[in-house]
Amino acid sequence: MSTPATEPTERFFESQRLKIAYWDWGNEDAPPLVLVHGGRDHSRQWDKVARAFSDRFHVVAMDMRGHGDSDWAIGSQYGLPDMAIDVVRMIETIGAPATVICHSYGAQATTVAAATFPQLFSRLVAIEGVSSGVIKRVEMNPEWIREWMDNARESEIPKMRVYKTVQEAAERLLEQNPRLPADLIDIIAGYAVKPVEGGFVWKFDGWVLNRSSMEIRRDELPRFWAAVECPTLLVSGGESHLRIDPGAPVLGVFPDARLALIEGAQHWVHHDKFDEFIVRVSDFFEEVPLSAK
Repeated sequence: MSTPATEPTERFFESQRLKIAYWDWGNEDAPPLVLVHGGRDHSRQWDKVARAFSDRFHVVAMDMRGHGDSDWAIGSQYGLPDMAIDVVRMIETIGAPATVICHSYGAQATTVAAATFPQLFSRLVAIEGVSSGVIKRVEMNPEWIREWMDNARESEIPKMRVYKTVQEAAERLLEQNPRLPADLIDIIAGYAVKPVEGGFVWKFDGWVLNRSSMEIRRDELPRFWAAVECPTLLVSGGESHLRIDPGAPVLGVFPDARLALIEGAQHWVHHDKFDEFIVRVSDFFEEVPLSAK
């Protein structure tokens, strides 16, 4: 019987000719648990969550394309379908069906993957990945493509700020989210940057913000939510702009969804209210055991 590793091991797999990095916490004989980060983030922001579940699962956390130690997609293909392929390949690499915990843009990509390849998913925890608000319809037309082209061409000019030290980068992260846990900030900041002349820059590809010319538009997402077959826990921050209240219509779109509304948390719920997050997710796993799929 294998046991969890004290420190994770970095490994790689290939997806669409890109080398995708992931960290593995061991315990290979246990059921697989995949962690998927949000946009402009990276796999090591999951360290505390991974440790909390590594005694029960074979935990891996992936760097999505264009993030962390994964390859950049030349041609700037960072749409939801592109990211979803990488999630599918991650699960195929570690073993299916898998339980998946995902955040923000990573949660959007993962729900697309779960809807498209339902046999790969046993349970899904989506943190701040859906909105309960009214979604404005956006038509595909020349104006839409022109806006995308303008954004793409603007992205050709590098705008990465150079930080003199890793500590300076950490301070920038804390400006964005002052609730980042003190025992994790050094890991998050250290893994988020790479050295360049004069200091450090973020590892993520600046093109990730531009997505893809054939992106799934927001009003099309409910079609994917409705096709997610596995039991789903939607985690929402009580102080988030994406807050979901009990009884919100989005809960009825998913075939088998329940809500964990965590008061006092903003967008990074798993950082802002870590202990409560772990309890709520653990309760969900107890409520929906793997054999129930």
